[in-house]
Amino acid sequence: MSTLAVVSGGMDSVTMLHVLHDQGEKKLGVVSFDYGQRHGRKELNCALQNCNDLNLEWTLIDMAFMKSLLIGSSLTDSRVDVPEGHYAAESMKATVVPNRNMIMLSIAAGVALANGYERIATAVHAGDHAIYPDCRPEFIEEMGNLLDTATDGFWEPFFGDGAHLYAPFVNKTKADIVRIGDGVGVDWTKTWSCYVGEESHCGKCGTCVERKEAFRLAGVVDPTPYKDEAFEVAAYRG
Repeated sequence: MSTLAVVSGGMDSVTMLHVLHDQGEKKLGVVSFDYGQRHGRKELNCALQNCNDLNLEWTLIDMAFMKSLLIGSSLTDSRVDVPEGHYAAESMKATVVPNRNMIMLSIAAGVALANGYERIATAVHAGDHAIYPDCRPEFIEEMGNLLDTATDGFWEPFFGDGAHLYAPFVNKTKADIVRIGDGVGVDWTKTWSCYVGEESHCGKCGTCVERKEAFRLAGVVDPTPYKDEAFEVAAYRG
């Protein structure tokens, strides 16, 4: 199988990349997106580091124009504060970048077709379902079928409808992903979660809290230095 992996530099996509690499894909490439995310410098550098470690070709797509168009999201609009607390909280909806995955997967499909890849891999996971509509199984199924329809006659058919879009973690939890990543030797210091995007993980935003929780539930040592280590106690214990 030849696969183009969409890799942000976060825990989920980096783990997926290492799993694909371990599976011995006949051709494996990586595409990342700079959409003006405030944590982009840290996150994308992690994507590049992992590609270098695995000796994989990395393509960075410049989508910084989205920053000026998608106002109101704390990820792309500096006027909106990144919310603190558990990732499942209502306040985390401020981190939604509308239709982000549909836009990125559409572009990834074009890159995949132009470069001879048989499928696109995305690392959306079950923990994102409540907040992000474009991370839910229903979206993945529909998007897979849509990509097949939109590229009919260009992609060789295999496996059945929607098979050109691969989402191995769509029904996995973040803790599951940590266990999987630990098993394939992911260097967690070369992954980035924090939406604030400073020199170290803040320890208080939703993705930092989720990261801490995932390591704890997975029983895997978390090597991440957090600016606020104590915040996890308040988050987990109410």
